[in-house]
Amino acid sequence: MSEIHLFIGNKNYSSWSFRPWIALKHKGIPFQETLVPFDMENGNPNFRAFSPSMKVPVLKDGELTVWDSLAILEYVADCFPQKGLLPEDRVARARARAVSAEMHSGFPALRGACPMNMRRPVEVLAVDEAVKADVARIVEIWTECLEASGGPFLFGDFTIADAMYAPVVSRFATYTLSEDPVVKQYHGTMSGTDAWKTWEEEALKETWIVPEDEI
Repeated sequence: MSEIHLFIGNKNYSSWSFRPWIALKHKGIPFQETLVPFDMENGNPNFRAFSPSMKVPVLKDGELTVWDSLAILEYVADCFPQKGLLPEDRVARARARAVSAEMHSGFPALRGACPMNMRRPVEVLAVDEAVKADVARIVEIWTECLEASGGPFLFGDFTIADAMYAPVVSRFATYTLSEDPVVKQYHGTMSGTDAWKTWEEEALKETWIVPEDEI
C-alpha cells in the first residue's frame, strides 16, 4: 500500500475535510496532505485535477481515488483494521455505521443555518424549529452512544462515528446550540485530542474568507 494522499479544503470551513483528516491524524495513520482552498465564488477550478466531483475531501492511494468523506473513512478502516476505526463488536459496528450514515445524509437544517467556522466568536445563534429538531436528535444519538459505551468517545475508542460528528461538535460550541451536559462532555473529549488542537490551530491562521459561511 502506498502512502495515502488526502486533499482537503479550508480548515476553517471545510467540515467534510475535517472528518477523514481528524481520523487519520488521531489514529496515527501516515498520510500526505494537500490543501486547496475554495474561496472562489464558484469553487476552485484546480479541484478538477484531483476530484471527480469537484469537491473535497479526496483520498488517493496509488491509482485509487475515493471522493466522499464517509467512503474515505470506510476505506481507511478496511486498510488499517488494527487502528479500530470500527468497533470490534458486530452490533456496535452496525450502530456506528448507522449513526455515521445518518450524519452523512441528514440534518440539512443545521448544516444550512450553522456552517462550520472555527474563527467565528462563540455566541448564541437564534435558530428555527427545524434546527432545534436536528440538535435534539444529535444530542439523543450522543447520549445513547455514550451511555452504552461508557465513553469517552461514542463507541468507547475513537471510531468513524466520532470523525463524522467532529464538525457538529464544533458547530454546537460556536453557536451555543445546546446546554445539555452530554454536549459539554463530548466536546471536551473531542477538542482535547491532539488532532483537534492541531486542526483548529491551523484553521485559525487561515486568511481566506468565504462570505456565505460568515453568518
